[in-house]
Amino acid sequence: MSVLGAPEAANWSNTKDGRLTMQLRFLGKESNPTESPTLYVTDQLSYVVQGWKVTDPEVLAKLDVPDGETIVEVPASLFEHLAKDGLSGVVTTWAPPIVHVTRKDTYIVQGRRVSDAETLEQMSIPSHEDCVVVSKEAVLALLEENDGGPGHG
Repeated sequence: MSVLGAPEAANWSNTKDGRLTMQLRFLGKESNPTESPTLYVTDQLSYVVQGWKVTDPEVLAKLDVPDGETIVEVPASLFEHLAKDGLSGVVTTWAPPIVHVTRKDTYIVQGRRVSDAETLEQMSIPSHEDCVVVSKEAVLALLEENDGGPGHG
């Protein structure tokens, strides 16, 4: 699958005050009564990853998160929902936007913090969660095709 263009080049919807907002399409979630990590595809050649705010001092000490970005923790299984956007394969590379893999088999994902009110209104975000935007191109780079095993492809 080829990804053309950049998120900045996609069509944005105008908000009431003339700003631009992303439109989201739900792909899936890994949920129980107190947790709701969720994956969305946007109209901006990107994904929104909603996950738990990272508060572990050991993890935070290992990372350098620039202004305007944040990190969230999600179950590795959340990325299985990429198939609903036509992507196949499994995550085999630990590179940005995945910046850390925990002992609990969760990923720490770094990206641009979602701060646009109209975009946030499209989601239900508990106070212990946050969400980040990551490019489709970066996510594609993490995947290895499921091609039937060794010797295929």
